[in-house]
Amino acid sequence: MSNTATELQKTRDEVNRLVHNWQTLLDVMPEMVFLVRDDFIIEYMNRSAKACFGDLCSRSCCDDLRQICADCRIFTPEESDAASATTAHKLTEAVVKGISVEYSAVPFIGYTGEQLIMIVMRDISQRKLHEQEISDFNTNIEKILEQKIAELQESEELRRRLSRQVNSLKNQLGFHHRADKMVGSSRAMRELREMVHQVARSDATILITGESGTGKELVANLIKETSNRADKPFLKINCNAINDSILESDLFGYEKGAFTGATSRKKGKFEIVNGGTIFLDEIGDISSRMQASLLRVLQNGEIIRVGGTEPVKVDVRVIAATNVDLAKAVQEKKFRLDLYYRLNIINIDIPPLRERKEDIVELVSHFVNHYREAFKKDIDFVPKSIINRLLLHDWPGNVRELENLIQRAVLMAKGKMITEQDLFFDQNKFGIDGENRSLDVQSRIGVLPLKGILAEFEREVIEQALRKFKGNVSRAATELKVGKTALYDKMKRYNISAKAIKKGVA
Repeated sequence: MSNTATELQKTRDEVNRLVHNWQTLLDVMPEMVFLVRDDFIIEYMNRSAKACFGDLCSRSCCDDLRQICADCRIFTPEESDAASATTAHKLTEAVVKGISVEYSAVPFIGYTGEQLIMIVMRDISQRKLHEQEISDFNTNIEKILEQKIAELQESEELRRRLSRQVNSLKNQLGFHHRADKMVGSSRAMRELREMVHQVARSDATILITGESGTGKELVANLIKETSNRADKPFLKINCNAINDSILESDLFGYEKGAFTGATSRKKGKFEIVNGGTIFLDEIGDISSRMQASLLRVLQNGEIIRVGGTEPVKVDVRVIAATNVDLAKAVQEKKFRLDLYYRLNIINIDIPPLRERKEDIVELVSHFVNHYREAFKKDIDFVPKSIINRLLLHDWPGNVRELENLIQRAVLMAKGKMITEQDLFFDQNKFGIDGENRSLDVQSRIGVLPLKGILAEFEREVIEQALRKFKGNVSRAATELKVGKTALYDKMKRYNISAKAIKKGVA
């Protein structure tokens, strides 16, 4: 009796083991598995089925599952093996509780003799959705094309509207071109760019005026690049750098035998650049003879080679520049009035840096970025005290002076920032910023508070006293009637070095 019980227990254990393994296998399947009894009670659901429909074990089937079971014929035990082999490969589509599925149903007899149906299904909602989209696309292709065409038309109208807005903004804020190398967004610079934009496409002669160092050549470059002759030749001539006789033959050419060494005819710059643009810098320094020759070009569009008598037609747009007051030069009989009128058809006057100091911060940033790359330096900070000092300076050398100052400062800087000791104003060497300079109080008002203006004035007085006595602090303190210790404290506060002044570098 005990042997029978033992064998029975072993059989039960083996059955439990097989059931457990079978359920474990079904739980790892991505497909959903249902076991349904013949009374439509759900006997088992694997993990995938529960995740999709919830746990419905021991509950009656929904109508959708009930229909699947009803469609699946229950076979006799003798037929079940053959039926399982054939129906297992038959896939049918259905909708179960609103979810599109693809299933296969297999009837079989359980190990205790009960009649069961195994349903294996997978969720095909995404596939059906894609099929529906394809079907809709195929059946409504004309409608979709009409919709896309309408969208494209709306986009084109939007593009036109945006283009009109961009053009409007260009007119309001000034024209900016890829060839624009000028730095600054002040009102004066915006107006300058706008004027260049207005006149560049004409062939009118343009006279660029402004102090030395304001960037007249940059303006000439921008005019040429935005003109109708942008793809034509462009030559730059510095009239002040070439001897007058050489300049004439260089610009207008010469005939064979015109002078010693003229062994053959040679074309001048005006003929070479025919159809393009020529930039005549420092035009205010040319001689009376050159003025007459240039007048012929501007007035008649022709030149006469040196040593020649026949005029040669040329089509050249002239851009001239000068830092000379031509109106004053005309009054002093140094410049021809008729040439002045021919040159001054359109005058672009570049404001000096002292009149657009709001651009200084932008210019400093530009030059620091440029020269830290050129000198392989790690400068990444310019203190506000440095900016304030630059804003207080009058910049007689304009942007060129600022560039030179920043170039030296970046080169001399020892750390990652520019300090007071790194600033060397050229004007000190020429006496412009030295003993004869008076503090421009008016330019400080609105930039510094009263305390700051007084501090600037105090610093100026201390520097001038130290320069006067060649860096002798004791003598300077005596003459200023302050204690030597107090003077040293003020010098430390203002970063004034008596040693540097004594050596003549400050």
